[in-house]
Amino acid sequence: MSKADGMNYAPEGAARKVVEPGQFKFAAMRLDHGHIYGMSNGLIEAGAELKWVYDADPSKVEAFKARYPQVTVAESEEQILQDDEIQLVAAAAVTSQRGPLGVKVMRSGKHYFTDKAPFTTLEQLEEAKAAYAETGKRYMVYYSERLHVESAVYAGKLIEQGVIGRVVQVIGLGPHRLNAPSRPEWFFEKEKYGGILCDIGSHQLEQFLTFTGNTDAVITGSKVANYNNKQYPELEDFGDITVVGNNGATGYFRVDWLTPNGLGTWGDGRTIIMGTDGYIELRKYIDVGREQQGDQLYLVTHEGEQHISLSGKVGYPFFGEMILDLINGTDHAMTQEHAFKAAELSLIAQKQAVRIEG
Repeated sequence: MSKADGMNYAPEGAARKVVEPGQFKFAAMRLDHGHIYGMSNGLIEAGAELKWVYDADPSKVEAFKARYPQVTVAESEEQILQDDEIQLVAAAAVTSQRGPLGVKVMRSGKHYFTDKAPFTTLEQLEEAKAAYAETGKRYMVYYSERLHVESAVYAGKLIEQGVIGRVVQVIGLGPHRLNAPSRPEWFFEKEKYGGILCDIGSHQLEQFLTFTGNTDAVITGSKVANYNNKQYPELEDFGDITVVGNNGATGYFRVDWLTPNGLGTWGDGRTIIMGTDGYIELRKYIDVGREQQGDQLYLVTHEGEQHISLSGKVGYPFFGEMILDLINGTDHAMTQEHAFKAAELSLIAQKQAVRIEG
């Protein structure tokens, strides 16, 4: 797993199979973002069988097959969509293509698992909602900054247990290293990537909904800027959001592409969750100046202070839960409404954002 570039962040965990061999088969296509590897790892570790891969670029397919030699290369997307054995299609398309692809997959009779951001426009979101209502097939989203981070998974368990009381505020910091030479051209085109709040801001809003227990929220302010990358005029390298949930909890989130090269990983992602009886701080990918290993959790309650190192101790239950939800029609991993609401809020924050010139 690359620590230098978040685009290739693909954690590997212990296998925790929830299905028998051959019981749940999936395919991968549109390999435009490296998150497809994290998505595939999680599914395979939970027992899913990777049957097909397809991309119009042979070099992407070759690299994918080198990582997963068991996969068969399809001749076309249609070959995958016409295969009745495939229950789920995982894809990491160019961001602006994710929504239309998802609708196509769902209407072919299969569930869809996309990298974030799942949409670039509110119109795409409405089309996906209509496809879900029409087909009953799920449109699931890889919000990796919670789902593939053990400290974030553990924080959710602590909150469910009431360890810090009622959650009243979440502060999220999502800095990323730009590493511009490794990025495809579409990454710098606003129409295709959607904007920084639509993109990496969606992680933060998904975590806000989860950790505060909200089903809806109002964006009270948002801003974007391009401070340090004027050679890419359509890029936003900074953004922030303030939000109030329908239960009164508040949130502030900052995302950026300004991580300095001296940091030992691609971004110093942090989350602070304040409750009425304590607070939690997550240092997700590094503990600066102390520990290169991420997944460090700090907990303060009325009983005292704790530092808990969680790497390799929690796992990533989302993938197995999602597979079982898709088989059984349950909602243990993530409800469809939750996945759509996080996307909706990020799209609204992007649309309403004040552009700072500086």
